[in-house]
Amino acid sequence: MSNLDRPDVSGPDGASSGGDEVASLLSLSFTGQTVTALRHLLAARIAAAGLRGDAAEDLVLAVHELVTNAVLHGGGRGRLELFRHADRLVCEVTDHGPGGAGLTVNLPATDTPGGRGLWLAHQLTGALTLTHRPDGMTATVTARLITDGASNEGGLPYR
Repeated sequence: MSNLDRPDVSGPDGASSGGDEVASLLSLSFTGQTVTALRHLLAARIAAAGLRGDAAEDLVLAVHELVTNAVLHGGGRGRLELFRHADRLVCEVTDHGPGGAGLTVNLPATDTPGGRGLWLAHQLTGALTLTHRPDGMTATVTARLITDGASNEGGLPYR
């Protein structure tokens, strides 16, 4: 695991908020040819789950970066799992690439091409977990849903 903030399904006091039900919203394999279609489908599922505005756009972009990394560095393909757990959307992107200890979420120098995907995913969601497995890697990000009827517009933090 990475030493980054661990996205979890607990509330600010450590207790799970809203029950323990987990609902799968999207489960799809992808390749480089399906990245754009996957991004549009992901955006629709996130909106249908109730996340809107900047928070939704941030989550879609973060996941897009993870999907792109899986295609470029993780064997050319992967799997995306989006699910809702209580008041959180959780997205896992799994690939079968070598992963490795060389992964970093630090912002590279401005004259360095590429290398910003993991950093951007972490910045956009506030948390990124990288799980190294014998057969690849899983990157996980989360976003908090509003459950009190409040709007997602207006600059309030939803992660």
